[in-house]
Amino acid sequence: MAYPPITTLPAAPSRQDPTNFADEADAFLGALPDFGDEANALGSYLDGVASDVDTDATSAAASAAAAAASATTAVNAANAQVWVSGASYDAGDVVYSPVTYQTYRAITTHSGETTDPSSDATNWVQLGGIDGLTATAAELNYNDITTLGLTEASKTVTADANGVVTFDNGISEEFTAVTSTSNATTVDLQDGTNFSHTLTENTTFTFSNPAASGKVSSFTIKIVQDASASGFTVTWPTSVDWPSATAPTLTATASAVDYFVFITHDGGTTYYGFTAGQALA
Repeated sequence: MAYPPITTLPAAPSRQDPTNFADEADAFLGALPDFGDEANALGSYLDGVASDVDTDATSAAASAAAAAASATTAVNAANAQVWVSGASYDAGDVVYSPVTYQTYRAITTHSGETTDPSSDATNWVQLGGIDGLTATAAELNYNDITTLGLTEASKTVTADANGVVTFDNGISEEFTAVTSTSNATTVDLQDGTNFSHTLTENTTFTFSNPAASGKVSSFTIKIVQDASASGFTVTWPTSVDWPSATAPTLTATASAVDYFVFITHDGGTTYYGFTAGQALA
């Protein structure tokens, strides 16, 4: 931002020029209020600049301190000797672990210890580490979300102490189309929970990858009859238990839509099948 300018005052009145004294005095005094406002604006601008400079200086000092600490850590790491079980160490000694190959500083004077520094928080602290951190590199990578889940699947979710996940807003799910090949159609429950299939031939369905027993897999299937009203049929898995042990008959009219719902809680041993609606088109 450019600094606020101050307008040059008109010529000051002079007793040496009595003829123009009154006019010059009026012009000079009339310009003083604007001059004051402009001077105040410039003062505020300079105060803001000074504050920014002070903030930048503080940030630079903090960065310099962090850089110095990193440099010290790097030097210490470079000079570290391998830790020896049972050896004597003074507080401040730096070693590297033969287990993790990370460097550690002794925080106590001790001897005779046989526990590797990576597992001995009483006597050692990891250089360059985070206080209280117990996660492994693999566990930290669970949180590697490149663009907050917008273009990359989120690797973490938030749950309460009971493991319950709460969604404050709507849930958007994939609508997965499955196709028939050689009179066979597979619904992979790892691909989603909402499926559609437009009939092109008589087909036998297979349901794969349900949740383990004790967990629930529930899903829907939209069946669309072909546009030529061919009357293609579906054979459901023998593990499907329909009401009254009777599978529904598909609607045979052109482009008719039938909707079905399936639930299993025993790892796919039994799928409970329900007709949500038929002849919807």
